[in-house]
Amino acid sequence: MTPTFSKVVFVVLVIGWYLIRYEYARRSRREQILLSARGPRETALLLISLTGLGILPLIYVATAIPHFAAYTFHPIAAWLGVFFATAALGMFQLTHRALGRNWSISLDVREGHQLVTDGIYRRIRHPMYSAFWLWAIAQALLLPNWVAGGAGLVGFGTLFFGRVAREERMMLETFGDNYRAYMARTGRIFPLFF
Repeated sequence: MTPTFSKVVFVVLVIGWYLIRYEYARRSRREQILLSARGPRETALLLISLTGLGILPLIYVATAIPHFAAYTFHPIAAWLGVFFATAALGMFQLTHRALGRNWSISLDVREGHQLVTDGIYRRIRHPMYSAFWLWAIAQALLLPNWVAGGAGLVGFGTLFFGRVAREERMMLETFGDNYRAYMARTGRIFPLFF
């Protein structure tokens, strides 16, 4: 494993994310939105996450900037990063497939929206967030730069902690007791094991 190969793996992760998401984003634009939490706060959270998971690391991959934050490359960490990147893309694909037309980049409830509780959602309420946490960990392991590597954890962490409670309130308002029961039997980002 070399630093260049590690950067290539990160770029493949970004391209894989785009390819998986593209078709679902295209389809979701056709669905009418009944309830939305879009606004300046949501836009800011999405931009912070994009900066941490995409913009800063891609600048690093292309230019090695910021130079001052570089540290010694460790092949074992990079191989672990490959594992997390593969897991992130796999979970990302499963999540999109399970959500289908219910998927949205923002906090939206669409016409005919259904509570998805099967597939990857059987044990985890927010596997999309799980996939992004895996991505952020992969990024930290693949890119030997404190700023570019850690930016995903900070950027996505900001989105997650600024959004997940609002999303769950929206689901409770929409699905009521069904969502309460679902919350009781699932973990937020990790499965509950009984």
